[in-house]
Amino acid sequence: MRITLKKPAGVNALKVKINCQDHEISALVLSPEGGAENAPGVLWIHGGGYITGMKEMVYMSRGIDLVTKFGAVLVVPNYRLALVHPYPAALDDCYASLLWMKEHASDLHVRPDQLMVGGESAGGGLCAALCMKARDTGDVKIAFQMPLYPMLDNLDTDSSRDNYGKIWNTRRNHFGWRMYLRKAAKNLVSPYAAPARQKDYAGLPPCYTFVGDGEPFYRETLDYVEHLKAAGVEAECDVYPSDTHAFDMLYPERAVSKRAAEKFLEAFALAKEKYFAG
Repeated sequence: MRITLKKPAGVNALKVKINCQDHEISALVLSPEGGAENAPGVLWIHGGGYITGMKEMVYMSRGIDLVTKFGAVLVVPNYRLALVHPYPAALDDCYASLLWMKEHASDLHVRPDQLMVGGESAGGGLCAALCMKARDTGDVKIAFQMPLYPMLDNLDTDSSRDNYGKIWNTRRNHFGWRMYLRKAAKNLVSPYAAPARQKDYAGLPPCYTFVGDGEPFYRETLDYVEHLKAAGVEAECDVYPSDTHAFDMLYPERAVSKRAAEKFLEAFALAKEKYFAG
């Protein structure tokens, strides 16, 4: 396993503070070393089951490739974690960061009509929740979403029940949701808390994702994409043979990870040319 949390060459990293209600959170703003120009703006949200993780995880994620290969600008929030701050703290922090990116689009040299959201695992779940909240409030229009192997469902699915996969499994999944939702972990909660509870998928942004076929979030990822398609939203999911959650981040040298990274870049290249939201 090769893990690096160091900023790659060719990337500028700026640390900023973002106001969120009665507190501040830190965030990274990542841009091409030569400067951005009319670039996609992407809010990238780290994973960690809602209970762990940090903004620097972006350096081992698919998100950093958007800067180095496409000249995108990433805003990466260090949202509050559920061991101390349960729902809706993480969502509130990420939503404030999304609004901050919109407000500062000109300063960031990003297109105001091409604001996107992505993330992995719990970050993918927050990505989906943000898209739902932004649609409902009308505060910001999101052009594209990239919730990779997202943590969406607080209730057991066919793939998260009795799962003994690597990195994440049923036991850890139950604990993550219990910390995030506390006593409501096994209830029908708001889709902003658990996006799988959503009943209306119309008007959500186009979507690309991928997932391993043996990991806990396999079924909920497929369900999310199927619901989007049924609502008339363009959506695609690639499935790979793996029982390792976040296999592309943890084992980037493997052939399956390289395939996933390549297909992700192809999907983003298409989205960059095709999807805009004024």
